[in-house]
Amino acid sequence: MVSAEAQRLIAEQQPGLPVRLAAAAILCDIVAKAHSLDECFSAGAIPARLGGLDARDVSLARSIVTVALRRLGTIRAALAELMEKGLPRQAAHLEWTLIVAAAQILFLDVPDHAAVDLAVRMTRLESKNAPYAALVNGVLRNLAREREKILAQSDPLDHDTPPWLAARWRKTYGEDLARAIAAANREEPTLDLTVKSDPLVWAERLGAVLLPTGSLRLRSHQPVTELAGFADGEWWVQDAAAALPARFLEVAPGTRVADFCAAPGGKAAQLAAAGAEVVAIDRSAERLKRLAANFERLRLHADVVVADIVNLKAPPFDAILVDAPCLATGTIRRHPDIAWIKKPSDIAALTLAQSRMLDKAVELVKPGGRIVYCTCSIEPEEGEMQISALLRRNPDVMRLPIDPAEVGHVTEILNENGELRTLSSHLPAAETRLAGLDGFFAARLIRRG
Repeated sequence: MVSAEAQRLIAEQQPGLPVRLAAAAILCDIVAKAHSLDECFSAGAIPARLGGLDARDVSLARSIVTVALRRLGTIRAALAELMEKGLPRQAAHLEWTLIVAAAQILFLDVPDHAAVDLAVRMTRLESKNAPYAALVNGVLRNLAREREKILAQSDPLDHDTPPWLAARWRKTYGEDLARAIAAANREEPTLDLTVKSDPLVWAERLGAVLLPTGSLRLRSHQPVTELAGFADGEWWVQDAAAALPARFLEVAPGTRVADFCAAPGGKAAQLAAAGAEVVAIDRSAERLKRLAANFERLRLHADVVVADIVNLKAPPFDAILVDAPCLATGTIRRHPDIAWIKKPSDIAALTLAQSRMLDKAVELVKPGGRIVYCTCSIEPEEGEMQISALLRRNPDVMRLPIDPAEVGHVTEILNENGELRTLSSHLPAAETRLAGLDGFFAARLIRRG
């Protein structure tokens, strides 16, 4: 990798190059080393990657990385077809240089000649790569010439979904629905808000669409911090699907509620705004700091507890929200890195943690109290199968089905057991950018007695 000092000198002499170098390095961090996209662009990110870049350049680097991840399979397939002998083994990091350039040529509004020229310059910076500058130039020029053919042949399920996930979704949802999920995941996600007061009023003030589920969907691309109501804490960003589980608890003022794995706090904020006495629990002190900052802006209160849920000791709660850690495959359209950093072996550890949290919730909820279990995964082991297993092992628990009226009569997002099951292909709209939901599962339970 190019050093921070070298990047500074490059920036002075070759504008546009440091952004591409940063994007290539971050792509390597994500795909090869399993760092998350948000982690790579956080305040604590590796300084050498983003050092010296202004806010506009950081934004461009993120755009390049995001689209490269969203269409990684298409890009790799196209490059493989254009390179009969494959990538030179001895060329360090050449793949990331090519992917960054290809993402710009195929999917971003960057002149082809600029993307090619900057990629060639990047190649010449590394001694192991320099001999292949002519190869990079030729491959990328051919890519630009073949753009329409490449895009026409690109398949969302076969190219831009990892094979193990594509196989899972075909088995679980069938060919047509699996394809619809994969296609939706290639689209830019919407930005939804949960408001504290009258959603009709705020929809008009913000020029937003009021969804049948009660969330607002923004049409504007304006930064959220500049929108009316942000500084006053009148709303927060939360996908429309993520806004549903907390509502299923139907809390009243004074209800004592625990939110398991509460950070960053969107669902806890819903409970607090409804008047509940919220105990927000998470094992990560850093993530809870973010929750506390959000609650300060929203002028809401929660008792914040840093703890491992499974070992938690507390007086019984009136209700519990189990927002369990999961594979997060329902959020791929929003977090495209998920598709490439998760692996099948992750599921066993996650499902074990989920079942332990559910058992803990049953232990800590009062007789007659409600539990809502939810995950942002579309894998049945983390949703439907998890609840079926709980009901088999614990006769003191029963389902309390969700009524269609509770989801704005969008009946396609409820299964035959009255559980929530949203997919990225749900909630279609005339404008593609205003369509879709995060993939979520939620079940409402009650402890007998």
